Amino acid sequence: MSARTLHLNINILNSGFHSGAWRAPAADARDFLDIGHYIRAARTAERGTFDAVFLADTPSFSDRPEYRPFNALEPTVILTAIAASTSHIGLIGTASTSYNDPYNLARRFASLDLVSGGRAGWNVVTTADSGASRNFGFDGAAAHADRYERAAEFTEVVKALWGSWEPDAFIGDKASGRFVDVSRVHPIEHRGRHFRVRGPLSVPGSAQGRPVIVQAGGSGDGRHLAALHADAIFSVAHTPEEAIAFADDVRARAHALGRRDPIVFLPGLGTTLASTEAEALRRQRELLELIDPVYAVARVAGLLQVDPDRLSLDAPLPDDLAPPPDGMQTFAAATLALARRDRLTVRDLVRILGGSTGHRLFVGTPEQLADDIEHWFLAGAADGFNLMPDVVTDGLEIFVDHVVPLLRRKGIFRSHYEEATLRERLGLEPPARAAADAEKIVAAS
Repeated sequence: MSARTLHLNINILNSGFHSGAWRAPAADARDFLDIGHYIRAARTAERGTFDAVFLADTPSFSDRPEYRPFNALEPTVILTAIAASTSHIGLIGTASTSYNDPYNLARRFASLDLVSGGRAGWNVVTTADSGASRNFGFDGAAAHADRYERAAEFTEVVKALWGSWEPDAFIGDKASGRFVDVSRVHPIEHRGRHFRVRGPLSVPGSAQGRPVIVQAGGSGDGRHLAALHADAIFSVAHTPEEAIAFADDVRARAHALGRRDPIVFLPGLGTTLASTEAEALRRQRELLELIDPVYAVARVAGLLQVDPDRLSLDAPLPDDLAPPPDGMQTFAAATLALARRDRLTVRDLVRILGGSTGHRLFVGTPEQLADDIEHWFLAGAADGFNLMPDVVTDGLEIFVDHVVPLLRRKGIFRSHYEEATLRERLGLEPPARAAADAEKIVAAS
């Protein structure tokens, strides 16, 4: 196997990436509430030696719950159950910096990291959803720049709390009666614009030192946050050229801030697979038939923050649309660019994106997908992918049983787990060195 190894996460989006997944024969409408569904998917991914399970989240009731499942269960609760039911796979959960407190979040993920033996990761998001804001006493989401300013300080505090215990602080010596060496546990004494946190954290570090930090924003503010703090980035790209340009930009920003540690880039990749290309296209058509046309228009309109009456299923998007200044800029910009490049109608967008938002959807055979992944990987366009099967129940099985063996034969993917922690598996720097770099970055920013 080559020194550089492909990384694969499974993004368990309830029943699946496709908006019609919950109505597919292989799915159960109650999968989004069934912890067994998530555990089964994680075990299948672990059988395929995936790096991690990834869970998205929005702390609000879905924007159109009459049409599809939504993120109901809290991610770290799901991941804790998965941790108890697996041995190797990483556990990455999404949590918002807009509607959490740094101490509680740091404690929650440090606990998951400790009980899982060093397999946890935190996906940092700022939450543009206006419905979520009203659940936390606000009339609407904060301005984009303000959300990211808070997120940068929030993440700085969380990392400081995770580093507040030195590795040998816990003693637990029955003979001497010494339990913790308090000289090795340090308050952080943070005082910033948004937070005042004394610390230290009540949870010591795990086998990997601290959870892996993942980030998923592609706007200018998002790229700056990634350059400051991200170990890995869940990105949006429809071509290798787009992916390379994005990674080059973030790495340049990180280098300008004094960072030299690696950053892992994982574009999102939806999959619709079958044994022949004709069967894959038929599967795609059958899933598209399960999406209500009203929902299809509302989904695109909601992403672009435009009145649904301005959109028509069989017409191109209006020429005057632009990414919303305080919305989900990354996904909106990707969708607009795709639509304009190929002059797509709303119906075309729903077909190409699987009724979801922004990410690339591959439709074809396992052999074609393995070649596609190899091309992106060897071209330096991706270190791996955040995979999103159209329907989790059978789509993930197809990938593990038919694509993974091909990737192994190509010599770009592991055949077994070697590293004990998620950080080691992703080839990331040890926490002590990463912390030293972080101190330089914070001082310079």
